[in-house]
This record gives sequence, structure tokens and C-alpha cells, in this order.
Amino acid sequence: MRRMMRIGARVLLAVVVIAIAAGIWKREEITRLIAVNGLFSEQRIVQNFSHMDRLFRSRVLDRGTGPVSPLPAGVAEPIGPVERDWITRRAVTAVVMLRAGQIVQEDYFLGTGADDLRISWSMAKSVLSALFGTVVAEGRIPDLDAQVTQYVPALKGSAYDGTTIRDVLTMSSGVAFNEDYMDFGSDINRMGRVLALGGSMDAFAASLKTRATAPGSHMHYVSIDTHVLGMVIHGATGRDPVELMQERIIAPMGLEASPVMLTDGEGTGFVLGGLNLRTRDYARIGQMFLQKGFWNGRQIVPADWVAASTAHQAVDGAGYGFQWWVPVDNADHGGDYMARGIYGQYIYVNPAAGVVIAVNSADRGFDAEGVNEENLAMFRALAQAAP
Repeated sequence: MRRMMRIGARVLLAVVVIAIAAGIWKREEITRLIAVNGLFSEQRIVQNFSHMDRLFRSRVLDRGTGPVSPLPAGVAEPIGPVERDWITRRAVTAVVMLRAGQIVQEDYFLGTGADDLRISWSMAKSVLSALFGTVVAEGRIPDLDAQVTQYVPALKGSAYDGTTIRDVLTMSSGVAFNEDYMDFGSDINRMGRVLALGGSMDAFAASLKTRATAPGSHMHYVSIDTHVLGMVIHGATGRDPVELMQERIIAPMGLEASPVMLTDGEGTGFVLGGLNLRTRDYARIGQMFLQKGFWNGRQIVPADWVAASTAHQAVDGAGYGFQWWVPVDNADHGGDYMARGIYGQYIYVNPAAGVVIAVNSADRGFDAEGVNEENLAMFRALAQAAP
């Protein structure tokens, strides 16, 4: 009996030792998984959104050695009661508004500040689109109607087999993908766990086998489409898309601070939503687009790509261009367009009014009915307000 107890004790000790060793070995992954599960909690969301590099793998992008590009002060446009109510209701953390290239409003809320590097979420898609335009302009991707698999053979046999680059640029790939952030088992949340646990985003994209609609027949927002665009850039140029973004977009912009890009376990950039910038730097990107890709003394993005990507491109009348949101009624509102991310991240551009509005938020009610329309209405009102 005693011998059996000693053996049992040894076995139990061995199990405990193995468990402790496994816990230490996987501690980083476990910590990140816990972070993902609590990322949007009411108590943590504001600070999490300004410190994403503490929660996920990431890499710092070199802002370059040039001076910070100026954003001069203009005539102040103070926050009025209607806007203040909207700021409170939508848990806005930062607003930077430019009129004619000058700052007319800049405010920070909920304990955040001007130096915070704030998560872009899907605004990063629009920045990747800007990079894509430079690759198209140099002739590396001469035909947007070419098959994705021409540049990414690893996607043969996946739901992207038979899909064109144009389909993916306009979120019309037809790939079945559940984008419900409130559903723990959704595709978007499965993707988040891949990111947290050090998996491969490339492998995740290749693992998708099901189509909801025929490619090019219907606009359905699928975040992983943007990762596929990054894979196409890599296939067309042989270069890491994040390195190219750093070289062609980030460094020439004269940003205030070096951005941070979240990555997967292989160091691949989370280009569909992992960019982190100061709010003023988001405004600079908007101003660069307002100026048809020209900024800081040079043409950063080809003017024809800016025009194409911010025009209606998606099928079936959807309000979408090439990774930019383009309201269906924008012809009546100054030709406006925007980059948009979950939880209330925006770069709103109104060419007719000469206005750019960069907004960061921690809006846990972002997916409620009518919220996007409410936000767009606020931006339009601010743009049209008399200086």
C-alpha cells in the first residue's frame, strides 16, 4: 500500500512539474489569449487601445530621419454641445480636425493623451490600399482582374481560388466569413486567437474553404480579404508588405512618432487592422489623401489611385471603393469618403469642404443599429459648419 502511495505521489509530482513547465513554456501565449478575451472589457478597453504593443506581438516601424511635417494651427472651432454629447455617447478618446490643412480642433478624452499610439483596427486597410496603389503604379500588378492565385499559389484550393484582385480590393471575394465580434466562435474571433497564440495568418487565410457567394457578385465585408492583399503584394514584389509600407508610406509622411504594427507568430504584419499611430498622424494620412496623394513635398500615392480607391467600386451599389468606405450619397456631400475601424476609429475626408477629421474611440456600442450613420452625420455637420 505504501509503495503504491509513493508511486502515486511520484506520478502526481511529475504531472505537476510537467504542468508548471508547460505553463512557463506557453506563458506568453496564455497571457496573450487572456488579453484577447478581455481586450474589449469596459474596464480595460480605453487603455488597451492605446497600448496594444503590450498585449500582442508587434514591430516598430521606422518613421524615417526627416523632420515632422507641420500641422499649423488654424482658427479654433470649439466643441459645441451637440458634438460634446456625441463624444460622450460614443466614448470618443481623440478628435483632430483639419480645415485647409490647419488644426482647428484637437481634444483628448477618457484619460488618454496626444502621445498615445492608438489602434487603427480596419483603418489600416485603407493604408494598405495606399501601398497597393504604389505597387500597381510601378507595374508589378498590371491587371486588377488577374487571379489572386497568380501571385499567391498557396491559396490554390482555398476559397480564394478563382477570385480576382479586384474582387478582394472591393470586399467582393465571396468568401464565407463571420465578422461578428460578439460571437466567440466567429471567424473574426478565431482569427484573433490565431494572432494571440502565435499562429500564421497566411495559413489561416489558406484554411478558408467555403464561399458564401460567387466572386465579384456581392460586396460582403471580410477582413481577411485585406490580409490576402498583403500576400499579393508579397508575391508581386518579393518584399515584406510592412517593410514596403514603412519605406513608401510611413517614412515620407513625416509622422510624429514611429508607428507600431501588430504581427502574427511568424512576424507577418497584421495589415488588416494592426497599425498604431498618434491621432495627429492619422489626420496627416487623411490630409495626404485630400491632397490627391501629395504630401510633405512629394507624391506619396499616385493621384489616379487615390481617385480610384475613394470612388464607388464595389458591386451591387455598395458604398465601398478599394478598401475605403465611400457613402452611396457622397456626391451630395462634398465627395466625402473615410477609413473606418471597429469601436469608432475614423479618418473622414471631405474634399469639397477641405476637411479631414481623425477620430479614435472605445465605443463598445459601435455595432448598434444606426451608429455608423450617426457618426457620418456628425462628421458632415462638422465639415459644413461655418469656420
